[in-house]
Amino acid sequence: MSPLSSYRRLLALAGPAYVLVAFLGRLPLAMSQLGTLLLVSTATGSYGAGGAAAGSLAVANAVGSPVAAAVADRRGQRPVVLVQSLLGAVGLVVLVHLAASGVGEAGLVAVAAVTGLALPQVGPLARVRWRPITAGDGHQRRLVDAAFSYEGAADEASFVLGPALVGVVAVAVSPSGALVIAAAVLAVFGCAFGLHRTAALTGASAAGGAVVRRSGRLVTGAFVVLLLAQAAIGVLFGSSQTGATVLTTAAGQPGLAGLVHATLGIGSVTAGLATAFLPERVPHERRWLVAAVALAVLSVPLLLVDTVASAFLAVLLLGFAVAPYMIAVFTLGERIVPPARVGAALTLLAAATGVGYALGSSLAGRLSDSHGHTAAFAVTVTTTCLAALLALTQHRRVIRARLAVADDVDAPAVAAA
Repeated sequence: MSPLSSYRRLLALAGPAYVLVAFLGRLPLAMSQLGTLLLVSTATGSYGAGGAAAGSLAVANAVGSPVAAAVADRRGQRPVVLVQSLLGAVGLVVLVHLAASGVGEAGLVAVAAVTGLALPQVGPLARVRWRPITAGDGHQRRLVDAAFSYEGAADEASFVLGPALVGVVAVAVSPSGALVIAAAVLAVFGCAFGLHRTAALTGASAAGGAVVRRSGRLVTGAFVVLLLAQAAIGVLFGSSQTGATVLTTAAGQPGLAGLVHATLGIGSVTAGLATAFLPERVPHERRWLVAAVALAVLSVPLLLVDTVASAFLAVLLLGFAVAPYMIAVFTLGERIVPPARVGAALTLLAAATGVGYALGSSLAGRLSDSHGHTAAFAVTVTTTCLAALLALTQHRRVIRARLAVADDVDAPAVAAA
């Protein structure tokens, strides 16, 4: 089955409405982080405060979303997503109101954390649905690979459109207007994602009818490696976003921060969709390794950025390695854990991104207050080099874990036959 045929088959199985709702439902999370950064920085006059608020939102989301996913693995996604969507929308509106009321940094950081705790991680939850959606199809493995390639590209597209919307609304209206729009999108499309018919395929049916063991360790040495790998992407997002904010503000064009960061996703979406064209004989461990090295190499030009135009170019080039890296990490995460715990695993990986974002935005924000945008971008470069080192030294551990889980899943079916 060709990649284009795989994409067409996925669209036929899930329906166009599902693809649209699942994409729009993930936009508010992408908007909320940069929106919070701009809102709090503007309200308090401190990039450090803005980074702390955005970071607290991300950390709280990293804590709350795996718990919600674990509940969804057992009881299904519908009730979990509905509750999270409504609470998250309310939290964003409250944050805007308090910022306009002159509440201090501590209060804004606390409210941002409560809001982050409620925001749903639609991307990982959407990934969980593809295996049961494709159950019974003779090309299921190829379809799931194509689905993960699409989901990686969709995540990156959300990080293009989300920050771009924040930037446009911040220029045309205000940062608070951007968060109000994010709340409205979450209330409508987050709930629509929860109500979609595919939500009924999750929970007890998440294994897609396969013969699997319903227990097993989730957190292993190999999975911790993947958590660290994904946290590095979060640091990249947080530090590069902060660096772009500092640079554009110094240039007198703070609203361009979202647009600069959005260019990261242009190359990333293109590369992410293209990964479906890679032959199946190229293992995901090798794809992860190559993408990690590419991240390190393509991040170096950030240290030379001194104008908004050069920032656009450097961030665009870096994006070509981001989606292939994330697709490989998420696919490996789905393959090295027991099938009944995939939802929790994928959400933990997304949560690691949030933790990394918090670390990256907070550290880069503090450094930028005294050393400018170059210090923030230096955090990005250092992190990508560490990510490459991690992949170089640990990819064999991940290979062994994937093979072990494959044997564990196949053994009961072979014995029954």
